[in-house]
This record gives sequence, C-alpha cells and structure tokens, in this order.
Amino acid sequence: MFDLLAQTGLNALYAASYISLVAVGLVLIFGVMGVVNFAHGELFMAGAYVVVALYAGGGAPFLLAVAAGLGFVGLLGLLMEFALFRPLRDNPLGGLVASIGFLMILQATAVMGFGVRMEHIPPVTQEVIAFSEKVRLPMSRLYVIVAAVVLLGALWYFLKRTRFGWALRASAQDAEAAALQGISIGQTARIAMFIGAGLAGVAGALTAPLVSVNPHMGHSVIVTAFIVIIVGGVGSLEGAVVASVAYAFVHTLVTTFWDGVIADIVGLSLMLVVLIVKPTGLFGTADRA
Repeated sequence: MFDLLAQTGLNALYAASYISLVAVGLVLIFGVMGVVNFAHGELFMAGAYVVVALYAGGGAPFLLAVAAGLGFVGLLGLLMEFALFRPLRDNPLGGLVASIGFLMILQATAVMGFGVRMEHIPPVTQEVIAFSEKVRLPMSRLYVIVAAVVLLGALWYFLKRTRFGWALRASAQDAEAAALQGISIGQTARIAMFIGAGLAGVAGALTAPLVSVNPHMGHSVIVTAFIVIIVGGVGSLEGAVVASVAYAFVHTLVTTFWDGVIADIVGLSLMLVVLIVKPTGLFGTADRA
C-alpha cells in the first residue's frame, strides 16, 4: 500500500506541474487584462505540436523544440492581444467570444497541418529513477517537474523583483491607478499575454512526449485549469499553484483506486464544496486582485 501511495504521489506531482503552468498563465492574463481566454487550452495544444514538428518530425533537440514552443505560442498570445483583446478592451464578453473563435481557428489549423490522428512522439529518454521495485519516476516526467519549478520560480522573481513585474501587479490590482502613475496598460497587457500564453505553450511542449497529441487535447486541460482557478481563487497566482497540487493529488488518487470518470466527478465536487464554503476560493478576495 505504501508503494502504491508513493507512486500515486509521484504521478500527481507530475500532473500538478503542467497543470500549474497552464493555470498560472490563465490567471495572469485574466488578472492584468480582465478577459477569460477560452483558447488557452489550444495554446497548450499548439506548444505540443511545435514539438511534434521540430523534435519528432525535424530531428531538432528536445530542449530547442520546447524553447521554440514557448516562443511561438508566446507570439500567438501577442497576436491575440493585438487582433482580439485590444479592440475589445472595454468589452470583456466580446473578448471571451473572440477567444472561442480563435480556439476554433487553432483547432482547424492543427487538423489541416497534422490531421485528426493522435501523434505519439518518441520519448526523450528511457531512463527511470527507481526508488524501490514498485516506485519509479521516469526521467521525462522529472524534466516536467523541474521545468515547472524553475519557470514558476522565475515568474515569481519577475513579478516581485523587477520593474515590469511591479507594473503587471499594479495593473492587475487597479488599472486606472496604474495608468495615472505612468504605467502603460497596453504594454503590461502585451507582457502578460506573452508570458501567460508562453507558459501554456511550454506546458504542452514538455508533456508532448508523454501524451497523445491531437487537435482536441486542449479541452480537458482548459476545464481542469478553470476548476483549479476557481478553487484557488480567481486572480490569485499562489492559489492557482496550491489548487493545482491539491487537484492533481485528489484526481490521481481517485483514478488509481477507482477510475478517471469518478475522478472527474470528484474534482468538480471539490470545486462546488470550495465555492459553498468560501465563494471567493481558497486564496481569493471579494474584489479581483
């Protein structure tokens, strides 16, 4: 039983790593721009397809393909900010609908470029860390965990210790007051969109060798991200990370002892319980931060 629980914990840690990258990126975009980006799951998918094209199809080094996924999807985020969210800055509902349209465009582009079949990418490495005979952690999963810790740590440093980070936090707290202090709302929106989209892209790129890549893989990811954000507290980056870990452990544990459908139901039930007990989420406040 101990070995089973330990293996489940390692699996959950891997899941929490990429979920937290996606959720934190979505929270950052919402916090600064005030728009719900429904295409965020497809940005995750786009990052995975960059690895399919460069690593599996082009023979590029895996880390180079991951970096390209981050940069390419970050640029997609800038395109969305310029073409969709900037013209609709005063219309959050319009921005939400526009993101749904962009979601469909990305899916159609993936289908035209790669087809509807599932892509199975060769693993980065076959090495496994064996803690015991039954408790093992593939190195490819460890890469995801380490990358998530490094990227989230870098984001924390950026937000807490740099001028641009302070500007993003000020814009998220009160955009009008930040503008009166000389902070460019347009510039902070572009930075937030690039970083938020890039985090989703790098999450998809890192997990591409571990999952079946397909044009619809973003659906489950975006649903999970929304559950995590609601549980953690809308607008709270810390809440998104903590809720990602909690959700991943609960979901993985239930999947291990029962099945994935029941795990999905338990995850949604967890969200409902949190909303009943604390409507603002674990780390949320009454006013959007």
